[in-house]
Amino acid sequence: MWVQGAVLYESLKPLYLSNPLSSNGTSFFTNHYQKRRSSVVVMSMTTKSTAVPIMVNGCNGKMGSSVILAANSAGLQILPKSFGPEKEAGNTVEVFGNEIKIHGPSERESVLASLYDEYPSMIVVDYTVPDLVNDNADLYCRVGVPFVMGTTGGDRDILYKTVDASKVYAVISPQMGKQVVAFLAAMEIMAEQFPGAFSGYSLHVKESHQAGKLDTSGTAKAVISCFKKLGVSFDDQIEMIRDPKEQVELVGVPEEYLSGHAFHLYYLSSPDKTVSFEFQHNVCGRSIYAEGTVDAVLFLAKKIQSKADKRIYNMIDVLREGNMR
Repeated sequence: MWVQGAVLYESLKPLYLSNPLSSNGTSFFTNHYQKRRSSVVVMSMTTKSTAVPIMVNGCNGKMGSSVILAANSAGLQILPKSFGPEKEAGNTVEVFGNEIKIHGPSERESVLASLYDEYPSMIVVDYTVPDLVNDNADLYCRVGVPFVMGTTGGDRDILYKTVDASKVYAVISPQMGKQVVAFLAAMEIMAEQFPGAFSGYSLHVKESHQAGKLDTSGTAKAVISCFKKLGVSFDDQIEMIRDPKEQVELVGVPEEYLSGHAFHLYYLSSPDKTVSFEFQHNVCGRSIYAEGTVDAVLFLAKKIQSKADKRIYNMIDVLREGNMR
């Protein structure tokens, strides 16, 4: 897994270079990303205070299984039940040494209520599919179980209203990568302190994710919201790149990460095209999100234990707590 931080620079370019794609059809992504690597250090925390029981819904998906791997290393207790599609109901899967039984939609509420009775300190981690975000959150709120919603999509306004009305503790964030969230926080601060600083500038946005990601990047939407506060003109047309051939040739995604990556480009240009800014953050693999999810679980467990008045949190709240591993 490699994460490239946001790149911010100003350049004076000829008009023919004012487009994010150069004249030979290659993207600036490739210029900034040359298959660099960095090792991922997974810290093991097996003290009693971290033995929070978690139910990972979508456990045999790529994100769900990554969370289980990170949770194992952090000493969390993986509960032996998970929600999945009806076609998988009744199956038992092994995920990094944990045997987990899959339950279909028809038995979700009874299974969750029974599990919550048995493990009253449990927290649900949701990495299912966008279409289930609201239904799942409504279920968690009815039962009263705290949860971390890592799944993107759904109607976010309804999601927040549902959780707020239920008074259930939850961490909801479209982006679980801590370093990317720090970049988002910096963007929000800039938007608040310098509104209109980019008035008149135009914005072009590209995002590349694995072909199986159906929805538009929630991270991109959050960054665009900040740019709009800065006065940038944007037509809400995000270029979604899902074709593997384009991802390798134009975006510069290493082939081994085609099945799991998140590359983002935000390109701004002045009205006369003489000034441009480029913001970029690229992620290969899923470890950054899994580790952030575990931090969110530990954060939420602490808030529940302290009976905090605030009930709905995001990853910026987790960052501000300052107790990440």
